[in-house]
Amino acid sequence: MFFFYQIIISFILILSPIIIFYRIKKNKEDKKRFIEKFSFPTKNKKRGSLIWLHGASVGEIMSIVPLIKYYEKKKSIKQILITSSTLSSSNILKTFNFKKTIHQYYPIDQIFFVKKFLNYWKPSIAIFVESEIWPCMYTEIHKNKIPLVLLNARLTKKTFAKWMIINFFAKKIFNKITIAYPQNFETKTFLKKLGLKKIYFIGNLKFTENRDINLSKIPHKLKKQFKSKKIWVASSTHENEEIFCAKAHLVLKRKYKNLLTIIIPRHVHRVNEIKNELNNLDLNIATHKSKIKNINKVDIYIVDTFGETKKFHNISCSVFLGGSIINRGGQNPLEAARLGARILHGSNTENFKDVYKLLRTLKISKKITSPEKLASLIIFKKNKNIGIKIKNIGEKILNKTVRELDNLIDNEV
Repeated sequence: MFFFYQIIISFILILSPIIIFYRIKKNKEDKKRFIEKFSFPTKNKKRGSLIWLHGASVGEIMSIVPLIKYYEKKKSIKQILITSSTLSSSNILKTFNFKKTIHQYYPIDQIFFVKKFLNYWKPSIAIFVESEIWPCMYTEIHKNKIPLVLLNARLTKKTFAKWMIINFFAKKIFNKITIAYPQNFETKTFLKKLGLKKIYFIGNLKFTENRDINLSKIPHKLKKQFKSKKIWVASSTHENEEIFCAKAHLVLKRKYKNLLTIIIPRHVHRVNEIKNELNNLDLNIATHKSKIKNINKVDIYIVDTFGETKKFHNISCSVFLGGSIINRGGQNPLEAARLGARILHGSNTENFKDVYKLLRTLKISKKITSPEKLASLIIFKKNKNIGIKIKNIGEKILNKTVRELDNLIDNEV
Protein backbone atom coordinates (compact mmCIF):
# COMPACT_ATOMS: atom_id res chain seq x y z
CA MET A 1 0.00 0.00 0.00
CA PHE A 2 2.83 2.39 0.87
CA PHE A 3 4.38 1.64 -2.55
CA PHE A 4 1.13 2.63 -4.34
CA TYR A 5 0.87 5.77 -2.18
CA GLN A 6 4.36 6.82 -3.32
CA ILE A 7 3.42 6.17 -6.98
CA ILE A 8 0.41 8.52 -6.59
CA ILE A 9 2.61 11.19 -4.95
CA SER A 10 5.23 10.79 -7.72
CA PHE A 11 2.53 11.27 -10.36
CA ILE A 12 1.37 14.48 -8.61
CA LEU A 13 5.02 15.53 -8.53
CA ILE A 14 5.18 15.34 -12.33
CA LEU A 15 2.22 17.73 -12.48
CA SER A 16 3.57 19.98 -9.71
CA PRO A 17 5.06 22.70 -12.01
CA ILE A 18 1.61 23.24 -13.57
CA ILE A 19 -0.12 23.17 -10.16
CA ILE A 20 2.36 25.64 -8.63
CA PHE A 21 2.21 28.00 -11.64
CA TYR A 22 -1.59 28.02 -11.39
CA ARG A 23 -1.47 28.66 -7.62
CA ILE A 24 1.03 31.52 -8.04
CA LYS A 25 -1.24 33.09 -10.65
CA LYS A 26 -4.18 32.84 -8.23
CA ASN A 27 -2.08 34.38 -5.39
CA LYS A 28 -2.30 31.14 -3.40
CA GLU A 29 1.42 30.36 -3.56
CA ASP A 30 4.59 32.26 -2.66
CA LYS A 31 6.45 32.80 -5.95
CA LYS A 32 9.84 32.88 -4.19
CA ARG A 33 9.40 30.40 -1.37
CA PHE A 34 7.51 27.58 -3.13
CA ILE A 35 10.90 25.79 -3.40
CA GLU A 36 10.57 24.98 0.33
CA LYS A 37 7.89 22.44 -0.64
CA PHE A 38 10.67 20.59 -2.48
CA SER A 39 12.85 20.67 0.68
CA PHE A 40 15.05 23.58 -0.39
CA PRO A 41 15.25 25.58 2.87
CA THR A 42 15.27 29.38 2.72
CA LYS A 43 16.25 29.78 6.39
CA ASN A 44 19.25 28.42 8.28
CA LYS A 45 19.13 25.89 11.06
CA LYS A 46 20.91 27.04 14.22
CA ARG A 47 23.11 24.78 16.28
CA GLY A 48 21.35 23.15 19.20
CA SER A 49 17.90 21.79 19.92
CA LEU A 50 15.07 22.47 17.49
CA ILE A 51 11.40 21.68 18.10
CA TRP A 52 9.13 21.37 15.09
CA LEU A 53 5.40 22.12 14.98
CA HIS A 54 3.27 21.61 11.89
CA GLY A 55 -0.26 22.75 11.12
CA ALA A 56 -2.08 22.79 7.79
CA SER A 57 -3.27 26.40 7.66
CA VAL A 58 -4.37 29.51 9.57
CA GLY A 59 -6.66 27.86 12.14
CA GLU A 60 -4.12 25.25 13.20
CA ILE A 61 -1.26 27.77 13.35
CA MET A 62 -3.28 30.28 15.40
CA SER A 63 -4.20 27.54 17.89
CA ILE A 64 -0.51 26.91 18.68
CA VAL A 65 0.58 30.57 18.95
CA PRO A 66 0.27 30.51 22.80
CA LEU A 67 2.59 27.44 22.79
CA ILE A 68 5.09 29.15 20.47
CA LYS A 69 5.17 32.14 22.83
CA TYR A 70 5.80 29.84 25.79
CA TYR A 71 8.66 27.94 24.10
CA GLU A 72 10.22 31.15 22.80
CA LYS A 73 11.10 31.87 26.45
CA LYS A 74 12.70 28.46 27.15
CA LYS A 75 16.48 28.80 27.06
CA SER A 76 17.02 25.08 26.40
CA ILE A 77 15.32 25.44 23.01
CA LYS A 78 17.51 27.17 20.44
CA GLN A 79 15.07 27.26 17.53
CA ILE A 80 11.40 26.62 16.77
CA LEU A 81 10.44 25.50 13.28
CA ILE A 82 6.83 26.05 12.19
CA THR A 83 5.64 24.48 8.95
CA SER A 84 2.33 24.88 7.16
CA SER A 85 0.96 24.44 3.66
CA THR A 86 -0.74 27.74 2.85
CA LEU A 87 0.34 31.27 1.98
CA SER A 88 -2.20 32.76 4.40
CA SER A 89 -0.74 30.86 7.38
CA SER A 90 2.75 32.11 6.51
CA ASN A 91 1.45 35.69 6.35
CA ILE A 92 -0.27 35.30 9.72
CA LEU A 93 3.01 34.30 11.39
CA LYS A 94 4.68 37.44 10.03
CA THR A 95 2.39 39.53 12.23
CA PHE A 96 4.11 38.18 15.37
CA ASN A 97 7.45 39.41 16.58
CA PHE A 98 9.01 36.00 17.24
CA LYS A 99 12.74 35.86 17.95
CA LYS A 100 13.73 32.24 17.47
CA THR A 101 10.75 30.94 15.53
CA ILE A 102 11.01 30.49 11.76
CA HIS A 103 8.48 29.38 9.15
CA GLN A 104 8.94 27.03 6.20
CA TYR A 105 6.42 25.42 3.89
CA TYR A 106 5.72 21.76 4.51
CA PRO A 107 7.47 19.47 2.00
CA ILE A 108 5.76 17.17 -0.50
CA ASP A 109 5.19 13.78 1.14
CA GLN A 110 7.57 11.94 -1.16
CA ILE A 111 10.43 9.91 0.29
CA PHE A 112 13.29 11.92 -1.28
CA PHE A 113 11.95 15.29 -0.08
CA VAL A 114 10.98 13.97 3.33
CA LYS A 115 14.46 12.52 3.97
CA LYS A 116 16.09 15.74 2.74
CA PHE A 117 13.87 17.80 5.07
CA LEU A 118 14.60 15.70 8.17
CA ASN A 119 18.34 15.44 7.44
CA TYR A 120 18.59 19.23 7.28
CA TRP A 121 16.40 20.26 10.23
CA LYS A 122 17.03 17.28 12.56
CA PRO A 123 14.16 18.12 14.97
CA SER A 124 14.31 16.90 18.58
CA ILE A 125 10.53 16.39 18.51
CA ALA A 126 7.81 16.63 15.84
CA ILE A 127 4.39 17.99 16.83
CA PHE A 128 1.63 17.70 14.24
CA VAL A 129 -1.60 19.62 14.81
CA GLU A 130 -5.18 18.34 14.28
CA SER A 131 -5.68 16.24 11.11
CA GLU A 132 -2.21 16.25 9.57
CA ILE A 133 -1.48 12.58 8.85
CA TRP A 134 1.31 12.08 6.29
CA PRO A 135 2.34 8.43 5.70
CA CYS A 136 5.82 9.04 4.30
CA MET A 137 6.79 11.70 6.84
CA TYR A 138 5.43 9.64 9.75
CA THR A 139 7.42 6.61 8.57
CA GLU A 140 10.70 8.54 8.29
CA ILE A 141 10.18 10.32 11.62
CA HIS A 142 9.73 6.89 13.22
CA LYS A 143 12.87 5.54 11.52
CA ASN A 144 14.85 8.51 12.85
CA LYS A 145 13.54 7.81 16.38
CA ILE A 146 12.04 11.29 16.68
CA PRO A 147 9.08 11.48 19.12
CA LEU A 148 5.93 12.20 17.12
CA VAL A 149 3.02 13.99 18.81
CA LEU A 150 -0.44 14.45 17.30
CA LEU A 151 -1.64 17.54 19.16
CA ASN A 152 -5.27 18.67 19.35
CA ALA A 153 -6.04 15.68 17.13
CA ARG A 154 -9.25 15.78 15.12
CA LEU A 155 -10.81 13.03 13.02
CA THR A 156 -14.29 13.42 11.59
CA LYS A 157 -16.59 10.46 10.86
CA LYS A 158 -15.95 10.94 7.15
CA THR A 159 -12.15 10.94 7.54
CA PHE A 160 -12.25 7.96 9.90
CA ALA A 161 -14.40 6.00 7.43
CA LYS A 162 -11.84 6.66 4.67
CA TRP A 163 -8.96 5.42 6.84
CA MET A 164 -10.94 2.29 7.75
CA ILE A 165 -11.22 1.34 4.07
CA ILE A 166 -7.44 0.84 4.19
CA ASN A 167 -7.47 -0.38 7.79
CA PHE A 168 -4.23 -2.40 7.70
CA PHE A 169 -2.26 0.47 6.14
CA ALA A 170 -3.88 3.03 8.46
CA LYS A 171 -2.88 1.13 11.60
CA LYS A 172 0.73 0.94 10.38
CA ILE A 173 0.80 4.74 9.96
CA PHE A 174 -1.05 5.66 13.18
CA ASN A 175 1.21 3.32 15.17
CA LYS A 176 4.10 5.65 14.34
CA ILE A 177 2.56 8.29 16.64
CA THR A 178 4.23 8.42 20.07
CA ILE A 179 1.23 10.03 21.78
CA ALA A 180 -1.97 11.74 20.66
CA TYR A 181 -3.96 14.44 22.44
CA PRO A 182 -7.48 14.42 20.89
CA GLN A 183 -9.58 17.57 21.02
CA ASN A 184 -12.85 15.64 21.52
CA PHE A 185 -14.09 12.23 22.67
CA GLU A 186 -15.21 11.19 19.20
CA THR A 187 -11.63 11.53 17.93
CA LYS A 188 -10.36 9.60 20.95
CA THR A 189 -12.63 6.68 20.02
CA PHE A 190 -11.53 6.78 16.37
CA LEU A 191 -7.84 6.84 17.31
CA LYS A 192 -8.30 3.76 19.52
CA LYS A 193 -9.98 1.91 16.65
CA LEU A 194 -7.04 2.83 14.42
CA GLY A 195 -4.71 1.05 16.83
CA LEU A 196 -3.17 4.00 18.66
CA LYS A 197 -2.33 2.97 22.23
CA LYS A 198 -1.08 6.14 23.92
CA ILE A 199 -3.94 8.67 23.95
CA TYR A 200 -4.54 11.37 26.55
CA PHE A 201 -7.54 13.70 26.44
CA ILE A 202 -6.89 17.31 27.48
CA GLY A 203 -9.47 19.31 25.52
CA ASN A 204 -9.59 21.56 22.48
CA LEU A 205 -6.55 23.83 22.27
CA LYS A 206 -8.59 26.29 20.23
CA PHE A 207 -10.23 27.40 23.49
CA THR A 208 -6.94 29.09 24.40
CA GLU A 209 -6.57 32.81 23.92
CA ASN A 210 -3.84 34.60 22.04
CA ARG A 211 -3.21 37.66 24.20
CA ASP A 212 -1.26 39.75 21.70
CA ILE A 213 -2.56 43.29 22.31
CA ASN A 214 -1.67 44.41 18.77
CA LEU A 215 -4.08 41.82 17.38
CA SER A 216 -7.07 43.20 19.27
CA LYS A 217 -6.77 46.98 18.87
CA ILE A 218 -8.35 48.95 16.03
CA PRO A 219 -6.31 52.02 14.97
CA HIS A 220 -7.58 55.13 16.77
CA LYS A 221 -8.82 57.04 13.68
CA LEU A 222 -10.80 54.06 12.40
CA LYS A 223 -12.19 53.28 15.87
CA LYS A 224 -13.47 56.85 16.13
CA GLN A 225 -15.45 56.43 12.90
CA PHE A 226 -16.79 53.01 13.95
CA LYS A 227 -18.28 54.51 17.14
CA SER A 228 -21.10 56.12 15.17
CA LYS A 229 -22.06 52.79 13.57
CA LYS A 230 -24.09 49.72 14.47
CA ILE A 231 -21.55 47.00 13.63
CA TRP A 232 -21.73 43.27 13.08
CA VAL A 233 -19.15 40.92 11.54
CA ALA A 234 -19.32 38.09 9.00
CA SER A 235 -16.10 36.17 9.64
CA SER A 236 -14.18 33.52 7.66
CA THR A 237 -16.71 33.65 4.84
CA HIS A 238 -16.55 31.44 1.74
CA GLU A 239 -18.03 31.72 -1.73
CA ASN A 240 -21.78 32.61 -1.74
CA GLU A 241 -21.75 33.45 1.97
CA GLU A 242 -20.85 37.11 1.35
CA ILE A 243 -24.00 37.52 -0.77
CA PHE A 244 -26.02 35.79 1.96
CA CYS A 245 -24.69 38.25 4.57
CA ALA A 246 -25.12 41.26 2.28
CA LYS A 247 -28.80 40.35 1.90
CA ALA A 248 -29.07 40.21 5.71
CA HIS A 249 -27.50 43.69 5.76
CA LEU A 250 -30.23 44.99 3.40
CA VAL A 251 -32.95 43.58 5.71
CA LEU A 252 -31.34 45.03 8.84
CA LYS A 253 -30.69 48.39 7.21
CA ARG A 254 -34.44 49.04 7.17
CA LYS A 255 -34.23 49.26 10.96
CA TYR A 256 -30.73 50.73 11.44
CA LYS A 257 -29.66 53.46 9.02
CA ASN A 258 -26.18 53.65 10.54
CA LEU A 259 -25.48 49.93 10.01
CA LEU A 260 -22.04 48.69 9.01
CA THR A 261 -21.42 45.07 8.02
CA ILE A 262 -17.78 43.96 8.23
CA ILE A 263 -16.89 40.98 6.06
CA ILE A 264 -13.68 39.05 6.72
CA PRO A 265 -13.27 36.52 3.89
CA ARG A 266 -11.51 33.25 4.65
CA HIS A 267 -9.36 33.73 1.54
CA VAL A 268 -8.16 37.28 0.93
CA HIS A 269 -7.40 36.63 -2.76
CA ARG A 270 -11.20 36.53 -3.36
CA VAL A 271 -11.71 40.21 -2.49
CA ASN A 272 -12.19 41.48 -6.08
CA GLU A 273 -14.62 38.65 -6.78
CA ILE A 274 -16.58 39.55 -3.61
CA LYS A 275 -16.70 43.24 -4.54
CA ASN A 276 -18.03 42.43 -8.01
CA GLU A 277 -20.78 40.24 -6.52
CA LEU A 278 -21.83 42.82 -3.93
CA ASN A 279 -21.86 45.70 -6.43
CA ASN A 280 -24.89 44.04 -8.01
CA LEU A 281 -26.81 44.70 -4.77
CA ASP A 282 -26.17 48.45 -5.04
CA LEU A 283 -24.16 48.58 -1.79
CA ASN A 284 -21.35 50.97 -0.95
CA ILE A 285 -18.17 48.95 -0.36
CA ALA A 286 -14.82 49.86 1.17
CA THR A 287 -11.77 47.71 1.85
CA HIS A 288 -9.52 47.87 4.89
CA LYS A 289 -6.41 48.30 2.71
CA SER A 290 -7.88 51.40 1.06
CA LYS A 291 -7.67 53.26 4.42
CA ILE A 292 -10.82 55.17 3.59
CA LYS A 293 -11.10 58.44 5.53
CA ASN A 294 -14.88 58.65 5.72
CA ILE A 295 -17.05 55.57 6.22
CA ASN A 296 -20.35 57.42 6.72
CA LYS A 297 -21.85 56.09 3.49
CA VAL A 298 -20.19 52.66 3.59
CA ASP A 299 -22.46 49.60 3.86
CA ILE A 300 -19.93 46.77 3.61
CA TYR A 301 -16.38 47.00 4.94
CA ILE A 302 -14.18 44.17 3.63
CA VAL A 303 -11.09 43.21 5.63
CA ASP A 304 -8.54 42.35 2.94
CA THR A 305 -5.48 41.99 5.20
CA PHE A 306 -4.00 39.09 7.15
CA GLY A 307 -4.00 38.58 10.92
CA GLU A 308 -6.50 41.29 11.88
CA THR A 309 -9.62 39.23 12.54
CA LYS A 310 -9.44 39.64 16.33
CA LYS A 311 -9.52 43.44 16.03
CA PHE A 312 -12.91 43.28 14.37
CA HIS A 313 -14.28 40.47 16.55
CA ASN A 314 -13.36 42.72 19.49
CA ILE A 315 -15.73 45.51 18.38
CA SER A 316 -18.64 43.33 17.29
CA CYS A 317 -21.47 42.02 19.46
CA SER A 318 -22.67 39.57 16.78
CA VAL A 319 -20.44 37.42 14.58
CA PHE A 320 -21.57 35.13 11.78
CA LEU A 321 -19.08 32.28 11.21
CA GLY A 322 -18.57 31.21 7.61
CA GLY A 323 -18.07 27.78 6.10
CA SER A 324 -21.43 26.91 7.65
CA ILE A 325 -23.91 27.95 4.96
CA ILE A 326 -21.96 26.06 2.34
CA ASN A 327 -20.89 22.50 3.12
CA ARG A 328 -17.42 23.18 4.62
CA GLY A 329 -18.03 22.08 8.20
CA GLY A 330 -17.82 25.59 9.66
CA GLN A 331 -15.02 27.77 11.01
CA ASN A 332 -13.77 28.22 14.57
CA PRO A 333 -16.26 30.35 16.62
CA LEU A 334 -14.22 30.46 19.83
CA GLU A 335 -12.28 33.70 19.33
CA ALA A 336 -15.47 35.69 18.81
CA ALA A 337 -17.25 33.86 21.66
CA ARG A 338 -14.31 34.57 24.00
CA LEU A 339 -14.83 38.25 23.29
CA GLY A 340 -18.51 38.07 24.34
CA ALA A 341 -20.14 38.06 20.89
CA ARG A 342 -23.31 36.20 19.92
CA ILE A 343 -22.36 33.45 17.46
CA LEU A 344 -24.49 32.93 14.37
CA HIS A 345 -23.97 30.03 11.98
CA GLY A 346 -25.52 27.86 9.28
CA SER A 347 -26.35 24.15 9.44
CA ASN A 348 -22.88 22.85 8.56
CA THR A 349 -20.74 22.93 11.72
CA GLU A 350 -19.33 19.40 11.69
CA ASN A 351 -15.73 20.64 12.21
CA PHE A 352 -16.63 22.13 15.60
CA LYS A 353 -19.44 19.85 16.77
CA ASP A 354 -18.33 19.74 20.45
CA VAL A 355 -17.60 23.47 20.53
CA TYR A 356 -21.03 24.39 19.20
CA LYS A 357 -22.64 21.98 21.66
CA LEU A 358 -21.01 23.97 24.50
CA LEU A 359 -21.98 27.31 22.94
CA ARG A 360 -25.60 26.15 22.70
CA THR A 361 -25.48 25.12 26.37
CA LEU A 362 -24.22 28.60 27.23
CA LYS A 363 -27.00 30.04 25.04
CA ILE A 364 -24.75 32.22 22.91
CA SER A 365 -24.97 30.50 19.50
CA LYS A 366 -27.91 30.50 17.10
CA LYS A 367 -28.44 28.56 13.88
CA ILE A 368 -29.72 30.53 10.91
CA THR A 369 -31.18 29.32 7.62
CA SER A 370 -31.93 32.54 5.72
CA PRO A 371 -30.69 36.16 5.44
CA GLU A 372 -33.93 37.27 7.14
CA LYS A 373 -33.31 34.93 10.11
CA LEU A 374 -29.71 36.14 10.34
CA ALA A 375 -30.83 39.79 10.38
CA SER A 376 -33.41 39.09 13.11
CA LEU A 377 -30.81 37.53 15.46
CA ILE A 378 -28.11 40.19 15.21
CA ILE A 379 -27.71 42.08 18.50
CA PHE A 380 -25.55 45.02 19.55
CA LYS A 381 -24.69 44.12 23.16
CA LYS A 382 -21.84 41.89 24.35
CA ASN A 383 -22.08 39.07 26.89
CA LYS A 384 -18.81 39.53 28.79
CA ASN A 385 -19.56 36.91 31.47
CA ILE A 386 -19.73 34.14 28.87
CA GLY A 387 -16.47 35.38 27.39
CA ILE A 388 -14.76 34.99 30.77
CA LYS A 389 -16.07 31.41 31.15
CA ILE A 390 -14.60 30.43 27.78
CA LYS A 391 -11.27 32.11 28.60
CA ASN A 392 -11.06 30.11 31.85
CA ILE A 393 -11.67 26.85 29.97
CA GLY A 394 -8.91 27.79 27.54
CA GLU A 395 -6.46 28.65 30.32
CA LYS A 396 -6.88 25.21 31.93
CA ILE A 397 -6.41 23.42 28.59
CA LEU A 398 -3.28 25.44 27.77
CA ASN A 399 -1.71 24.75 31.19
CA LYS A 400 -2.34 20.99 30.88
CA THR A 401 -0.95 20.97 27.31
CA VAL A 402 2.23 22.77 28.37
CA ARG A 403 2.80 20.33 31.24
CA GLU A 404 2.40 17.36 28.91
CA LEU A 405 4.64 18.75 26.17
CA ASP A 406 7.27 19.89 28.69
CA ASN A 407 7.66 16.29 29.89
CA LEU A 408 8.18 15.09 26.33
CA ILE A 409 10.47 17.93 25.24
CA ASP A 410 12.62 17.88 28.40
CA ASN A 411 13.38 14.21 27.74
CA GLU A 412 14.63 15.00 24.22
CA VAL A 413 16.32 18.41 24.52
